[in-house]
Amino acid sequence: MRGATAIAPLTTDDTAVRTRLVEVVVPVHNEEHTVERCVRRLHAYLGETFPYDYRITIADNASVDGTWQVATALAEEIPQVGAVHLDLKGRGRALRQVWGDSDADVVAYMDVDLSTGLEAFLPLVAPLLSGHSDLAIGSRLHRGSAVVRGPKREFISRTYNFLLRATMAAKFSDAQCGFKAGRTDVVRRLLAEVEDNAWFFDTELLLLAERSGLRIHEVPVDWVDDPDSRVDIVRTALDDLKGMARVARRSLAGTARVEVPVGVPPAGGWGRVEQARLPPGLGWQLASFAVIGTLSTLAYVLLYLGLRQVVPALLANAFALGVTAVFNTAANRRFTFGVTGPRDALKHQVEGGIAFVIGLVLSSGAIALLHAVRPDAGRAVELAALIGANALATLVRFLLLRVWVFNPRRARR
Repeated sequence: MRGATAIAPLTTDDTAVRTRLVEVVVPVHNEEHTVERCVRRLHAYLGETFPYDYRITIADNASVDGTWQVATALAEEIPQVGAVHLDLKGRGRALRQVWGDSDADVVAYMDVDLSTGLEAFLPLVAPLLSGHSDLAIGSRLHRGSAVVRGPKREFISRTYNFLLRATMAAKFSDAQCGFKAGRTDVVRRLLAEVEDNAWFFDTELLLLAERSGLRIHEVPVDWVDDPDSRVDIVRTALDDLKGMARVARRSLAGTARVEVPVGVPPAGGWGRVEQARLPPGLGWQLASFAVIGTLSTLAYVLLYLGLRQVVPALLANAFALGVTAVFNTAANRRFTFGVTGPRDALKHQVEGGIAFVIGLVLSSGAIALLHAVRPDAGRAVELAALIGANALATLVRFLLLRVWVFNPRRARR
């Protein structure tokens, strides 16, 4: 392995006939005081309850404490435990290394803190071993899940997964739960197209799999937040948003091509699966929405600058935003989402008004904050702050219009 050091698990009987093998990867970084306890607990649980052969691989992500020494000691002591050391950090990089080299039937991973209840592991991998599914994920947002975590993490997780469903039409409910598994032959083909080596690795893998028609099985989990977690939530969330934008660009450019096995292989072998795409209509909707948004912004700027000559900033902002919001909703209704005729036109304007209120709150808050920090701010600075706030409001507006106001499922109902 280039850039990696590996210690393979020992075998007690080289002549034994292996039936099905599941390899569980535990990525770690500077977990000297945690890794031994968690790996022993995982090994004990699998040894007592798991009906298949298993291997636990500790993937040390460039730790600078004594993690590697603890991992090698465990690998030398316990026959089912191995260890791999990587010179660079990144959970995705560790999974790529170990999963790509695995000879197991199913590969999986779980976080070292074992926040997810281990009783969900057999339901996670059983559909993969039976051939019923291709990938499997633990979901903290499933109805049957029992989750204990703080409000900040809960809000960020739900917002992130909502954005995935709204903008990428993802059908899976929880992209970042550290409890996933996949058929090794499927995972190996997907790894070649996954670019991220950090926290977005999971999401990118799932999006590519879903675009390729693979079956993703979800398992409700019991999950307790680790109070000692060192994950930078804000930075991780920003990196995830950048990753979503990159996957969307690749899909629109037609460069995301993945060869993966789907179901039973045909007589001629595995063929190329159709390239990954954004949901039907989303590419056009984004383009149309951007054009209409640009025109609306220009109209807003002209109205605001004209009104600002005679009324205060807050009033000028509210009036300009309200007028352009009406025309923006009407234009998007007709051109972006293809809704014609007078039916529900008033209802759509009322519902679109919710986005107007959000934009008004954001922009008014931006003006108030600016004047509190810089009472002498000029018109140009005011306008820059307003455009920034309205850019954020525009994203919220598109999500509301696509997912709620003009959702075709509502019309059918």
